Amino acid sequence: MNKNVYSIVLTDEVIRAVDEEAYRLGTNRSNLINQVLAEHFSCTTAEMRMREILNSAEMLLQRELLLMQQNSPSVLMLRTALQYKYRPTVNYKIELERNPEEYMGRLKVQIRTQNPVLVECFRRFFEMISNAETDIFQYRRISGYEASISRDSFTRLLLNNPKLTEEEKGAVIGNYLNMLNKAVKNYFSATNEMKYVVHEYKAEFSAFIKENVI
Repeated sequence: MNKNVYSIVLTDEVIRAVDEEAYRLGTNRSNLINQVLAEHFSCTTAEMRMREILNSAEMLLQRELLLMQQNSPSVLMLRTALQYKYRPTVNYKIELERNPEEYMGRLKVQIRTQNPVLVECFRRFFEMISNAETDIFQYRRISGYEASISRDSFTRLLLNNPKLTEEEKGAVIGNYLNMLNKAVKNYFSATNEMKYVVHEYKAEFSAFIKENVI
């Protein structure tokens, strides 16, 4: 969606109200005015498209994950507590692209703990998850899989399927993340069975990716 610069005259009272609301929503003055006018005239904006995707994903995720405060129409943040003696949490962040092409956004998974042993367990687990997903993409002859792993986080790009509606894209994201979160929780409830958990996840992911590319 192209954007151009236009000059409009507004009263100081209106600008103050717009700025206060923009700050509350985590956006800026121009974006908020654009959204308000788009809604009034039934136009679709990038923010509306992203919000529809994330609302659809949220409907599937809120039963298993705790929704965190949302300050942007392009971001959905959730977390889960693990059944582990240190009671760590894992955060999930979905961030969408404003103008998606090959990728509609990215997923970042991050563990919140200061325990180095637990952080290393997290890293090794997601190395195996990434390898499993890579194998499935190659087996299905699907290109475009990209993931990276740091000390305490796993990030992967989410492939875009332009044939799907925004609601359908959100459902794909939600179902994928529920499947991944299940593997994370199963692993941390029995870290000595990592290979079994990853093997089970690989089978589920293979069946999932056959119908849903993400």
